[in-house]
Amino acid sequence: MQTVETRSSFNLQDWQKGYQSLTQEYEYWIDEVEGEIPAELTGTLFRNGPGLLDINGQQYHHPFDGDGMVCAIAFNGGRAHFRNKFVRTSGFVAEQAAGKILYRGVFGTQKPGGWLANFLDLKQKNIANTNVIYWGGKLLALWEADAPYHLNPHNLGTIGLDRLEGILADGDVFSAHPRIDLISGEDSPVLVNFGIKPGLSTTISIYELDKNGKLLERSDRVIPGFAFIHDFAITENYSIFLQNAMEFNPLPYLLGLKGAGQCLNFKSNRPAKVWIVPRNSSEPMQVLETQAGFIFHHANAFEADGAIYLDSICYDYLPTVEATSDYRQTDFSSLSPGKLWRFKLDLGQQKVDSQILLSRCCEFPAINPKNMGLNYRYLYIGAADSPEGNAPLQAILKLDLKTQKEHIWSAARHGFVSEPVFVRRSAGSAEDDGWVITLIYDASSHRSAVVVLDGRDLSVVATLRLKHHIPYGFCLLYTS
Repeated sequence: MQTVETRSSFNLQDWQKGYQSLTQEYEYWIDEVEGEIPAELTGTLFRNGPGLLDINGQQYHHPFDGDGMVCAIAFNGGRAHFRNKFVRTSGFVAEQAAGKILYRGVFGTQKPGGWLANFLDLKQKNIANTNVIYWGGKLLALWEADAPYHLNPHNLGTIGLDRLEGILADGDVFSAHPRIDLISGEDSPVLVNFGIKPGLSTTISIYELDKNGKLLERSDRVIPGFAFIHDFAITENYSIFLQNAMEFNPLPYLLGLKGAGQCLNFKSNRPAKVWIVPRNSSEPMQVLETQAGFIFHHANAFEADGAIYLDSICYDYLPTVEATSDYRQTDFSSLSPGKLWRFKLDLGQQKVDSQILLSRCCEFPAINPKNMGLNYRYLYIGAADSPEGNAPLQAILKLDLKTQKEHIWSAARHGFVSEPVFVRRSAGSAEDDGWVITLIYDASSHRSAVVVLDGRDLSVVATLRLKHHIPYGFCLLYTS
């Protein structure tokens, strides 16, 4: 019998090169453009992620511990300008001056000197590396375990730690995944975000801010048990939090043996808890249970037919980050791929039904922002090139949730994509009438590029090639 050899869509060494630090800060017009930048695409694409993955050759144990670097790609009149700059957090400034690692990282980075040098050292560095938002006239770099850092939107200079005009007290945190509610109209946007204080019981603080950054409401809700919650979703009437089935053993962390994130233990035999929190803080919250695997990110949620629908990326389990492991040697074939699931939350019958919407390995969902918290038709998401198995994200996929039709654009074999962002053509246009923008890393040239796709069919509109690479990052924001 003849054996058919399947060809991998990627080379591991190619993927690894995207995890090299970028130490230089640039500012230039992007002149190497294939296709044509739409003249009506006017605004700035901000992107955050770990730009430094080592200090003088001392490697961070995990990219999630890397120092935040914000990029700005400004579109105007058919041209684009690039700028990148590190967020000058107090920890970043101190480590750059010292030329070595001074802080332990959540995901396993240790100070040199073994366990004794890390014993009972609980100081954490705000790395401001996960997201960036423009709200209330401020550009804010976010990290979920602390307050934001305020940046100058024109030159990306760091202004300083920002407690949002006193909204955040000392010790309060502001998640890296806020949601912008346009349900009441484009003239009355509301930013909804949360902060987590985990422990034997966990406090979830929910914030709602008006377009000027003023606090409309704060609600503190206490849920039993330890909670690892990275993201949430909103509807018109609810904020929705999925409490993964996790345990946390702090002893190895306190003893200086592991990072806090390495002390998490996923309990696959336990159900997840879905907390449905009314946005009217005077109403009680409800909780449902379901087998959901492990969830980092949600795509969207909405209310329909007397139920709440929650669309999420689910993994069979949370991979452990071992103290002796090297993330650059990831064996993708041994890991559980993320898949898109829909959960129907029936509050009347107190039950949860679920179905899979996309079985291809995928992560980092995006939608038309006007549909946040509402029923929607089109989803854009980073995906593997192959429809089966686990692999790095090399493609952007558009899913029509009404017809199940898919469009896909792939950068394989040498390209690796980041999170897509959808930019509407105009306020009154159809849901998919706009552009999908993503940043890709091209291992064949060790450079990155900004790719503009047509939101209707993912055909390439323009490719803007940068002069250098950008290490893999997390979140993109487009503001006009």
